[in-house]
Amino acid sequence: MKTKIREHRFLFLCLLVVWLKTFIVSGLTFYINMNEMLQGLAFAINPLLFLFILFTPGVFFREKFQPTYYLVISILLSVVLYSNIVYHREFSDIITLPMLLMGANMGDLTTSIFALIEWYDILYFIDIFLISFFVWRWEKFRWLTTKQVSFRQSKTAVFTLFFLLFIIFAQFKTLDAAYTFNRNQLVQTLGLFNYYIYDAIIHTQTRTQPIFSEEGDWDSIIRFLQEKHVEPNREMFGIAEGMNVIVVSLESVESFVIGETLHGEEITPFLNELIEDSFYFDNFYYQTGQGKTSDAEFLINNSLYPLGRGAVFLTHDDNKFRTLPETLFRNGYSTNVFHANYRTFYNRDVMYPNLGYEQYYSFSYFDISTKNSVGWGLKDIDFIEQSMEYLVELSEPFYSTFITLTNHFPYDLDEEDHFIEPFYSESHIVNQYFPTVRYTDEAMRIFVERLKETGLYENTVLVMYGDHYGLAESQYDALGQFLGKEITVHDAVKLERVPLIIHIPGLEGATGTMSTVSGQVDVMPTLLNLLGIEEMEGAEHIMFGSDLFAEDREDFVVLRDGTVITDGLIYTNEMCLKSETGESVPLRECEELRERGMTELNYSDKIIYGDLLRFK
Repeated sequence: MKTKIREHRFLFLCLLVVWLKTFIVSGLTFYINMNEMLQGLAFAINPLLFLFILFTPGVFFREKFQPTYYLVISILLSVVLYSNIVYHREFSDIITLPMLLMGANMGDLTTSIFALIEWYDILYFIDIFLISFFVWRWEKFRWLTTKQVSFRQSKTAVFTLFFLLFIIFAQFKTLDAAYTFNRNQLVQTLGLFNYYIYDAIIHTQTRTQPIFSEEGDWDSIIRFLQEKHVEPNREMFGIAEGMNVIVVSLESVESFVIGETLHGEEITPFLNELIEDSFYFDNFYYQTGQGKTSDAEFLINNSLYPLGRGAVFLTHDDNKFRTLPETLFRNGYSTNVFHANYRTFYNRDVMYPNLGYEQYYSFSYFDISTKNSVGWGLKDIDFIEQSMEYLVELSEPFYSTFITLTNHFPYDLDEEDHFIEPFYSESHIVNQYFPTVRYTDEAMRIFVERLKETGLYENTVLVMYGDHYGLAESQYDALGQFLGKEITVHDAVKLERVPLIIHIPGLEGATGTMSTVSGQVDVMPTLLNLLGIEEMEGAEHIMFGSDLFAEDREDFVVLRDGTVITDGLIYTNEMCLKSETGESVPLRECEELRERGMTELNYSDKIIYGDLLRFK
């Protein structure tokens, strides 16, 4: 072994520095929770196995080419590592292979990406500068030896490589099924680079799944859905029959801002006012995956869970779905969506017709300039004002979806548009979040005023929901300053809540706050019941959610990462907590919840990956 090291010092140097960087950076960046020495050992060794497999083929090159090979490999690995560091800062997640399909959307994401890059990130590439220097001045560092190995001499090396690959693949077979929903857990178990081998296997399997799917795959799914089915509230059935429906996606608005003040002023004065005459759900959770806003749209309109990898809008746009817009269209509604972004962003020009929308009012329908736009596009107030010109021309009843933009990371907004002063902390992101939330709140006030002026308000069900989180876990130190406490695991789960407001004309006096544990998957069955459309009309609706007003509904919600919340317990990241206090209890008490959540996600994934609705 000493001889091998002496003959390949440069190989082992590169391997060592890249491994150390991967081990240290992964441990500091990703949410690694090692409770046992064996877990820590696996976390350290797994990257080394992958790096050894990747660097070793360099010995088959001629000596003068080997340094360049090791440098290129080091650069590629550093790019993968750093890309995940930046991505994790905002999304608390790992980049998956389906996410690479978002490459066409990167132009729209430029502002967000640059906001995530820090000056000290140059430190992540110190090893690359070092290796590059050695390669550049190679003649002066002859002690960094390289030696070509012939294939005849390499039987041991080849055997070792195959043995290491066997170890890596063997780990995939022993993974806990629940880990597949939590990529941080996968990275902890497999290591970041091994994770991509696993992801490639899963990607291949899921892309071929429709070929092998058949109608019989429905049997277990239907049994499960029938067992969990809850009868909708019959007293609420048809209470909004024939009314228009407007659904507003409140970009990145979280529940913690509702009813709160900053500098003595309400952060969401209009939403607070609207809640007084509406049904407000204060235990409502977002359930999105990597598709974020598009995932929320998918949940609202399908009552299916989004995928854990990538975005359904991008990966399964040609699937057959049984959607809310399609159902309403068949019941005499005109269906349309307003989104002042490019038609093709997130493949919406393809996905919206598949969801059952007749008309898509996108970028070209709006007068957009540098003055009335910021960050991701048209400011919300201008968006609402210009959209009203089209809304009043729609045939009634209509089902209209509005996608707001202003309250989007990194929360840039001209000072002249501030209706409230920023927060004061070390985080620019947290500070700016509050003025953009307040701006969106003001846009909603103007929206309701315009609906009243045009006479639409008294015949329109108004639904407003937060699409996903606004402040990532990387911002929790500064957010904790606003909340006046250190954010615990229990608090972090509660921060997954987003507002859901349902305003029904004529029911103002019978409204109130409802604390049922719920999620975005429950909106579609709720609206169908309110509009007087039977859930199982023609056995056409396959829904994992249930009516929010149902008398016997369970207080249960599963998030896309496998976290399960009920009114009694929370299961998250291999921990079991009491919902009310956050007190830790034995993990076995959450085992049934964990299994239920895992089953729901698996069955929903099976429907999408297998395109099973084509058999219905």
